[in-house]
Amino acid sequence: MHKKRVYSGIRATGRLHLGNYLGAVKGMLQLQDEYDCVFSVVDLHAVTTPYESTSLADATRTVILDYLGAGLDPEKCLIEVQSFVPEHIELSYYLSTIYPVSRLEDLPTYKDKKAQHPKYVNMGLLYYPVLMAADILLYKGERVPVGIDQEPHLEVAREIARKFNSMFGETFPEPKRFATEGEYIPSLTGEGKMSKSVEGSFINVTDDLETIQQKLAKVPTDSGQLGGQIPQEGGVATLFSLMYLLGGKELHHKYVLDYKDKKIRYADMKKELSDVIYQELRPLQEKRKYYEENPHVVDNILREHANKCQEIARQTIKEVREKMGFLVINN
Repeated sequence: MHKKRVYSGIRATGRLHLGNYLGAVKGMLQLQDEYDCVFSVVDLHAVTTPYESTSLADATRTVILDYLGAGLDPEKCLIEVQSFVPEHIELSYYLSTIYPVSRLEDLPTYKDKKAQHPKYVNMGLLYYPVLMAADILLYKGERVPVGIDQEPHLEVAREIARKFNSMFGETFPEPKRFATEGEYIPSLTGEGKMSKSVEGSFINVTDDLETIQQKLAKVPTDSGQLGGQIPQEGGVATLFSLMYLLGGKELHHKYVLDYKDKKIRYADMKKELSDVIYQELRPLQEKRKYYEENPHVVDNILREHANKCQEIARQTIKEVREKMGFLVINN
């Protein structure tokens, strides 16, 4: 029986944070037992915004270590470094020839990045959604475990798949998002979502208990009036969201009642939440340490998996080239 294929990637921008873990990696863990999975560190995407060339390789390896520590099993899924498989770029070029520039310019994510880095607006940034589509379609991915904020990019992938199929014959499935319970993790600042690009907004999956305590201590709790409904935004909303996802419904309910009864002590809540988060992350950190101390094991996994990924990728490229009418010489 054919297993549906899953593809997902995380940018090579350093350590994974709690939002990445709850929003993407936990979804990957659910999927690797049931589907044919390819999980990537997308280093080609990382260079579309300001970065340090001297630290890109280390940032890429860091995400790989976090993947392995979190429980991605090299025997159950393929773990890929995007740039190790040049077919990503080749397919993205073919797909770019059938997709309008105007559509890319209208994407909210492109506009946001332009505003965030006004002096670093490059062709790669505009091209980002086409490369993301190629990442998924190269493996004919049908499910993509990403947060809700990536839905506009997934719609681009679906549009490209439909356009290619209508022009050249049925080739690509239309990928759908696999939603996880923690698909949107709010920032510790109380504004927006947890993000590596916003200092003070995140907890790294490698943070120790003391660091977690220090970060939670800074979460603002003066927003919202005690009693009534839990606020939907702000620092208080962040604390309750994390408590629900990691502390369990019973512990979350206890603090909801305390809030409604106007007797909540945020210092106690933050301390308990710190313990809960650390208990979730400690097994990951211990497993990660093994891979960190045995880099040859990681290198062997990456080498073997790159070869397997290229086998799949070459089949897709061969099919695409034939359907688009390129000259193909059979072996």
